[in-house]
Amino acid sequence: MIEAATQIPVDIRVDIAVCTFRRPELAETLRSLAAISVPEGTAIRIIVADNDVEPSAAGLVDALRSEVPFEIDYVHCPAGNISIARNACLDNATADYLAFVDDDETVSRDWLMRLLETAAVTGAEAVLGPVRAGYDLDAPPWMRRGDFHSTRPVWVGGEIVTGYTCNVLLDRKRPALAGRRFNLALGKTGGEDTEFFTHMHGDGGRLAYAPDALVYEIVPEKRASFEWLARRRFRSGQTHGRLLKQAAAGGGKAAEVVRATAKSGYCATASLLFVASPVVRSRYALRAIMHAGVVSGLFGVRELEQYGASEVAAR
Repeated sequence: MIEAATQIPVDIRVDIAVCTFRRPELAETLRSLAAISVPEGTAIRIIVADNDVEPSAAGLVDALRSEVPFEIDYVHCPAGNISIARNACLDNATADYLAFVDDDETVSRDWLMRLLETAAVTGAEAVLGPVRAGYDLDAPPWMRRGDFHSTRPVWVGGEIVTGYTCNVLLDRKRPALAGRRFNLALGKTGGEDTEFFTHMHGDGGRLAYAPDALVYEIVPEKRASFEWLARRRFRSGQTHGRLLKQAAAGGGKAAEVVRATAKSGYCATASLLFVASPVVRSRYALRAIMHAGVVSGLFGVRELEQYGASEVAAR
């Protein structure tokens, strides 16, 4: 844990962005933000970006204003495209830092402190925190033991090369973030955050990790299934494959297809070998599906939709 509270700059402003689409859980997200520890001299504002066709979250936000000690800026930004909502947050942000959390998450009391400490120590353009999944007793035992829904960054060659928006702090002053926006073409499929941070990193931006900046997410019943995880992993693979395709030159695409196909086959075989261990078997099977998604993305197959109406159906 970084012990650097005294290194957090004074007199800074932080905007906290929450993109929402027909989620009553937004109320608990806002209540958790109301209870966060705030460094002395730090001004907080919350941006709620409502991505529904109608301003369906407006009444909920208004009802909670008296419970939240920070200004709440409600922005209606239709419809059913998460990139539109994320870009609305970028466009309406005016603070030194912009944090993103999801509308079905709650933050820990020291969440913002830990993000700001890490930003001050590392000077990174983006600081990621972990998302810890919570399962009810109806979730399959293998899923609870394997913790398949929690989110943490992945290191490649000792560094983080891409990120996510479910728990992140952005330093808006950094050139690598100037004018950067989320891809509208990916606003229904997902993967817009992976692309955003991959390109930021490619332009010299750095990503750091604050392991104690905890955010919590309860896994709803419809997501507590192998089928939902498989769909998610396949789409994630498609995004990765599309990014590999963009970066590949000449015979590079063919090499990536061979590599991803081999990885998918290896993981599928391993899942059969570990049939007696549900956690290990499922982990290998999902990796096989993810690498199959990479192949799909390399061939330019359209990515699966998961936002808007598709998102509502999956809850």
